Amino acid sequence: MNRRAVVESLLRTHGGTYAGEAGIRLRDTPQPLYQLLVLALLLSAPIRAGVAVATARALDEAGLRSPRRMAAATWQQRVDALGRGGYRRYDESTATRLGDGAELLLRRWHGDPRRMRAEADGDVIVLRHLLQDLPGIGPVGADIFLREAQAVWPELAPYFDTKALRGAERLGLGTDTAALARLAGDAGPAALAAALIRAALDDDIVAELGPSAA
Repeated sequence: MNRRAVVESLLRTHGGTYAGEAGIRLRDTPQPLYQLLVLALLLSAPIRAGVAVATARALDEAGLRSPRRMAAATWQQRVDALGRGGYRRYDESTATRLGDGAELLLRRWHGDPRRMRAEADGDVIVLRHLLQDLPGIGPVGADIFLREAQAVWPELAPYFDTKALRGAERLGLGTDTAALARLAGDAGPAALAAALIRAALDDDIVAELGPSAA
């Protein structure tokens, strides 16, 4: 297959964003952007993506979908919601980080991630550092947030982090981010980045679509 055919097949079968999988209707408004921050924190732990996504849904079902509600919840309520999502190995430390992060977001950015964007003033590197001021959001979590947020914050695009580029390389697509964005077409770079993450982690995808595929 040529590169465009590989990307079309990849997007068709593995191109859903992680936010979409978690039921987050991503828009440039405070609540879904906060939910994406929480999802990025959950996904950045050494745990299966499916568990992190299920846990994001469990937090939403518990009503913990805004920094004000997260901060107002008790530590035990956060632990219980994390446990219902299957996030048991890291539930206690994560419950603390979620509470502390919500309080910091409220205090410093009035609970609105868009204020972080405004503070960065179009500088993606600055925004990546600001995200890491939140407890539980390290370089990996910041990359996850930026990969997904490029769907609604166009100045971030094209954002393909090291892991997404590893997936692209495994599929023989190269690592030129502008070229990858063009290949994404109407699906957009966020969808392609999510699919490339899956290719980086899943040998079956590479066997099906990679250079050595029949």
